[in-house]
Amino acid sequence: MRVATPAFSLRIIQLLRAAGLVLALLVLTPAAAQAQTWLVSTDAYIRLGVMDKFGQLGSYTARFVVTNQNNGKSYILVKEIEKGQNGVDVVFPSLASDADYFKSEAGEAATGTPGRYVWECLVAGKKAVGGRFTFPEVGNDVTVIDKRK
Repeated sequence: MRVATPAFSLRIIQLLRAAGLVLALLVLTPAAAQAQTWLVSTDAYIRLGVMDKFGQLGSYTARFVVTNQNNGKSYILVKEIEKGQNGVDVVFPSLASDADYFKSEAGEAATGTPGRYVWECLVAGKKAVGGRFTFPEVGNDVTVIDKRK
């Protein structure tokens, strides 16, 4: 009768652990996907800006007002422009997590709802610049790639 040596039993234990690990990985492996899966998102933004071209004002306050023509809601963003900076660009709608963002008088954050908008920038209470833009309805196409052969 043979007696197992400690080195032989350690080797068997290591082999059993390795086999157990391989078996666990095979069991926990996800099943093969039948088709590719995609997530998609689309966001529209408009960049608005104002600039004292020759820097004659020094520092000033720019008050951007964007109005949704469909529902009449107005969203406001006030920016302080320091002397030497001359101008600023802002993005509509800005994220509510930003320090400064477009919001209504009630504090509601602006959204990029499809429709027509008008905007203006007031400096010292007077309209300096303005314009209009349209946010289109956005649609996303998703193609399913079938893996069956």
